[in-house]
Formats: sequence, C-alpha cells, structure tokens
Amino acid sequence: MAVTLTEAAARHVTRYLTKRGKGVGVRLGVKTTGCSGLAYTLEYVDELPPEDTVFEGHGVKVLVDPKSLAYIDGTQLDFVREGLNEGFRFNNPNERDKCGCGESFRV
Repeated sequence: MAVTLTEAAARHVTRYLTKRGKGVGVRLGVKTTGCSGLAYTLEYVDELPPEDTVFEGHGVKVLVDPKSLAYIDGTQLDFVREGLNEGFRFNNPNERDKCGCGESFRV
C-alpha cells in the first residue's frame, strides 16, 4: 500500500512550502497520546532522512518514519474547508475507533 494525498492537500502543502521559501515535503506520523491511544503528527521537512519511506503524489513528497508506517499505511491525506474551519483530514483505513473530541484514534 502507500500513503497518498489529494490534489487539495498537495496544493495546500505546495503553497505553504513556497511561502516558507524552503522544504521538500511533509512528514506524517503518529505519537502515543489521547484517550484512544494514537494521534497524527504532521510537520514540514527540509531534508529527506534516509530511514523514512517517501511517497509522492501531485508533485509533493510525503515522508513516513518506519514506526508510524504500520499504523498509517493506506492513509490518504486531504485538506478540507468546512465553513470557517480548514485543516488536514486523515482518511486512514486502519482506524477502528476515534475519541469523541477527534484528537486520537485506535487501530
């Protein structure tokens, strides 16, 4: 499988990297936290670490560290606007449950 991103997510990342003036893509991962156990992490990266797996879609690189890949393999990263709110949405087929506040998930 792979980690993918929608055109909307790619446009947002590209715009932000251009505004920053540097960067090679985004790193998607997970950390242990919250009431359901895991939370997504997303950060812009300036270098490609050799241990990360690199996926590319719509001209944007998505890096995933080896420990996180088992939890997010198959995930699609999207960027959505709903009313006045906007942000990234993680469509992860491995999720089995989410906490009520939406901060964490369980696989």
